[in-house]
Amino acid sequence: MVSRGQTGGMVRPLIGMSARPRNAGEVSGWPETDAAVMQRTYLNAVWRAGGIEALFAPRMVSDADADAMVARVDGLVLVGGGDVDPALYGAEPHEHVYGVFAESDSLELALARAAVKVGLPLLAVCRGMQVLNVALGGTLDQHLTGRPGLLDHGQPGTGFALHDVIIEPGSLLAKTQGGAGVIENCWSYHHQAVDLLGDGLVVSARSSDGVVEAIEFDGSADRPWMLGIQWHPERRASTDAAHQQFFDELVRQSARP
Repeated sequence: MVSRGQTGGMVRPLIGMSARPRNAGEVSGWPETDAAVMQRTYLNAVWRAGGIEALFAPRMVSDADADAMVARVDGLVLVGGGDVDPALYGAEPHEHVYGVFAESDSLELALARAAVKVGLPLLAVCRGMQVLNVALGGTLDQHLTGRPGLLDHGQPGTGFALHDVIIEPGSLLAKTQGGAGVIENCWSYHHQAVDLLGDGLVVSARSSDGVVEAIEFDGSADRPWMLGIQWHPERRASTDAAHQQFFDELVRQSARP
């Protein structure tokens, strides 16, 4: 295993994170080179929780590559981003599908499968939750925006929304939140959602319009600590303990005995 940093006598777990791709010219000052980037909101939330960050750049990887990656970290965060290629769950693309990037799909789907295989603690955020669902054989609803009867869930490119999330009693999500029944003012920025659930997954939260807001493994067997959440807790984690708690618990679960 790689060496890990220490702070105040505590060994900080190493948390792998899937970086976002940027084309040449999309990063100021780097006009001639592609980049792999990460929003500081995620990095800061992991650091506040007591973890240390390690970024995995988007690239085409094999399952063996992903196995090697997860063997080097103590926990994993799959972050938000563009849409998963609908072909990967057997669907034709909706006209509003955007931001498909084959290298991100390859990396993150392989990481999700590898993490599940070895029981690595995993927090999957927004796109990350959708990746986890697809990695386990599930499908996605490709476009929610403007559908009658649905809340505003935000729309990539036009703006975010805030709404509450209703938690299933007794779920891992509920335990992570100290038994709370509702998480208020969730920062939402997505136009897709989980449709058919992947193998072994159950819904652990919805918004008031019925959209799936969190998934986890069912409780029928000994399962790893894994949560998929559709909103963006990192956006409010610096000022709201309920949202920081997701990163705190991921790091706690990732700590070595």
